[in-house]
Amino acid sequence: MSTTVRVVLADDERMVRTALRVILDAEPGLEVVGEAATGAEAVSVVRELRPDVVLMDVRMPEIDGIRATEQILGTLDRPPRIVVVTTFENDSSVYDALVAGAAGFLLKRVAAEDLVRAVRLVARSDTLLFPSAVRALAAEYRKRAAEPPRWASRLTDREAEALRLMAAGLTNAEIAGRLGVGPATAKTHVAAVLAKTGAQNRTQAVIAAYESGFIAPGHAGPV
Repeated sequence: MSTTVRVVLADDERMVRTALRVILDAEPGLEVVGEAATGAEAVSVVRELRPDVVLMDVRMPEIDGIRATEQILGTLDRPPRIVVVTTFENDSSVYDALVAGAAGFLLKRVAAEDLVRAVRLVARSDTLLFPSAVRALAAEYRKRAAEPPRWASRLTDREAEALRLMAAGLTNAEIAGRLGVGPATAKTHVAAVLAKTGAQNRTQAVIAAYESGFIAPGHAGPV
């Protein structure tokens, strides 16, 4: 990823896109490179521009943000990190987008400084965005699997602990400190978790852990 984080805005409201552009373009190291007014247009624009981060409205014409997220993540070899943008925090559509592979979500009323911080965090991809909010969504909307997933038994003890720490929102450096290992080893554990769970990103891995019952939504530990 380049030094400058390249962002695409996908929202059917022009005023929303304009407000987001003004905030992000004013920040060093962030650049809005494209916009889309529909879900289908978002897929096309992302395929053409290959941004680092996409801010995706969860409800748009033609196809919604969930389907657009699925199409982008399912067809690009190096997809961007997608953050869904919504009016309501407690929304089953937001949870569905996280299951589909979105890296996190933001409320449309988010403060400018929180928006900038979220884009930078997601671009860096070494922590979970708003872990308590993701945990609350999982507690309400998760679809509990009938049987434990095969990946759970393939995790080493250290990888299992890394997954629990990821769910708590710890960064790679913090995970390293908690596990008593070096940063490179912690990063290796996180990469192994993503590979074994088949997740696109940390958020999807944590959602998989909640869905399977490997982690209870009420806490970052086993059921």
